[in-house]
Amino acid sequence: MHVPDGYLSTPTSAATAAVAVAGLAWAVRRSRSRPDESDGVPLVGLVAAFVFASQMVNVSAGSGTSGHLMGGALAAVLLGPALAVVCMAGVLAVQALVFADGGIAALGTNVVLMALVGVAVGWGVSRLVLRLVPGTAVGVAAAGAAGALASVPASAMVFVGLYALGGHHDVPVAQLAGDMLGTHVVIGLGEAVATAVVVAAVALSRPDLVLGVRRPLVGSGVR
Repeated sequence: MHVPDGYLSTPTSAATAAVAVAGLAWAVRRSRSRPDESDGVPLVGLVAAFVFASQMVNVSAGSGTSGHLMGGALAAVLLGPALAVVCMAGVLAVQALVFADGGIAALGTNVVLMALVGVAVGWGVSRLVLRLVPGTAVGVAAAGAAGALASVPASAMVFVGLYALGGHHDVPVAQLAGDMLGTHVVIGLGEAVATAVVVAAVALSRPDLVLGVRRPLVGSGVR
């Protein structure tokens, strides 16, 4: 889903950059002021490494675009939303500046799509599901999977909306929407499975590290 330079107009890229800066500023401020989230710092490196590796495998989505696992929901469930945004933004910055994966001018767009939208949708959906399922490792894993499944196509559709506002390529919006949605629903299914497996493994072995859970896991002794 990394957007390259030149795919969106300069005003659109500038607007997304402003949103990205504002969102990252909120995330940094909140992670510093909330001890329950900043306690997850030792886990940030591991999550960032997993997200980085997952995003290296790209699948063609047609219309000159591609898709890959994102990791926003996984980061949100394990780290909480603020640290997840910081983690995702850091990964995207390294990819753009060091590996030329995603344009530098489009970095703000990619942060909006994967760090802000991906984390927000993944977090929101997982929290909603957690209200409906038992607070066990299986329940937490199911909530994370639901968040992952929803976050990937949601990010793809936000990109389509940005393209409709300021796209620079001669690709019909309807065609782009169909290609992106179809591919990213499939990618979302894969991300749901990966998220469920990782979250379940962490929740079973170290439930205290699952900072996205705001209630005790059954039998875990976590408060």
